[in-house]
Amino acid sequence: MLPPPIRNPDVKYTQAFINNEYVNCVSGKTFPTINPTTKQKIADVQAGDKADVDIAVEAAKAAFKIGSEWRRMDASKRGVLLMKLADLIERDMSYIASLETTDNGKPYKNACGDVGFAIAIIRYYAGWADKISGKTIPINGDYFCYTRHEPVGICGQIVPWNYPFQLMFFKVAAALACGCVCVVKPAEQTPLTSLYAGSLIKEAGFPPGVVNIIPGDGPTAGVAITHHPDVNKVSFTGSTEVGQLIMQASGMSNLKRTSLELGGKSPNIVFGDVDLDAAVAWSHAAVMENMGQCCVAGTRTFVHESIYDEFVKKSASMASNRVVGDPFDETTQNGPQIDDVQFGKILDLIESGKKEGAKVECGGEKIGDKGYYIQPTVFSNVQDNMRIAKEEIFGPVQQILKFSDEDEVIERANNTHYGLGAAVFTNDINRALKFASSLQAGSVWVNCNLAVSAQGPFGGFKMSGMGRELGEYGLEEYLEVKNVVIKIPQKNS
Repeated sequence: MLPPPIRNPDVKYTQAFINNEYVNCVSGKTFPTINPTTKQKIADVQAGDKADVDIAVEAAKAAFKIGSEWRRMDASKRGVLLMKLADLIERDMSYIASLETTDNGKPYKNACGDVGFAIAIIRYYAGWADKISGKTIPINGDYFCYTRHEPVGICGQIVPWNYPFQLMFFKVAAALACGCVCVVKPAEQTPLTSLYAGSLIKEAGFPPGVVNIIPGDGPTAGVAITHHPDVNKVSFTGSTEVGQLIMQASGMSNLKRTSLELGGKSPNIVFGDVDLDAAVAWSHAAVMENMGQCCVAGTRTFVHESIYDEFVKKSASMASNRVVGDPFDETTQNGPQIDDVQFGKILDLIESGKKEGAKVECGGEKIGDKGYYIQPTVFSNVQDNMRIAKEEIFGPVQQILKFSDEDEVIERANNTHYGLGAAVFTNDINRALKFASSLQAGSVWVNCNLAVSAQGPFGGFKMSGMGRELGEYGLEEYLEVKNVVIKIPQKNS
């Protein structure tokens, strides 16, 4: 049972969160955050830039200093604080999810799911806090050798707008479990829930400076984080183009570590031996989830020729019946797209599909003038060289391609510079194992899609990024491995 929503929730925090206090940014400039359902301003938010990032980094540096409260804290106490934070988020789920729906446009029930997943991630990493350990290594000679796993230091965490609250804790929870400190930059489109999280971090008892949150634009606040010489690591989720800029910034500054979760154009491969209705439903959800604004969405739906026509027919029917509307209505499945930029990009790509000869089975148009709404859209007769088959649309647009041969579809599925996710639907276990090993993607799902968990690693191959979030693998991004060798004295015989 979901907690009841709060329509038009009060916005409690619009300032930067530094050293456990809300403060105005140095410039005093603000920017509006917009409700995509109405295109109306929700609030004016402080616009951070380099000066504010500098202040936040100094606060983080003080919190990470040898001998500070945070560095002296028992690892088990870090776990207790994370558990307390999860409890506070659970207490305030209705408000946080309502604020997310207002700022992002996603259906309230989905926002509750995002908040619930953030809670699960925080509790998972709370359990890891006092279980991070090194090894003893039997090296040659009279030596005692062991490794220490130490926190990497000050972490810049740059969060996207499609899952704002949830993805903040993909990054922050693992960093805190390892003993790092954070400077977070939420997306300028959706800063409100991240800023509210600051109050809960303080209430949970984290020392000042451990987590700092700077709202602002990517070219100002984001660039300041990625170029800062005292930031030891940057975690970024967003476009491949910006990820490339962050890698350049790392090389130009201090060779800071980077973990990047970037774009995707994930293949979703359906063979003729499956339960057709189940495969249609999974494939539909894989591309329509979160209004299609999902980096790992299964947007290239490859369907075997033996079931192609029936699959297209059922997919079009399902998309035509998908409920688009008020995100606070419990029957709504799709809210609006995030903003006018994304809205225009999606419509442009839909038009390119029409011009290049793909067939619109349903949708393909905007809905009204109030809010950034787009009809769930299904294209058939899609060819690999079409823009809609190559470019990341990030909208509710399914492209259905036909295939006939296993090796052919593996080659076509891998013929992209992306490699975030992939799925295969088949009842042949040998085929499933073949595809699991052949598809070039960080996650491969068999007879399901978008099955992301706190315990399992998530990240990409190729230009979909580097590094992993979630699971035990996610801890490695926030730890340095130190080798210690001690000479063992030997008595004279």
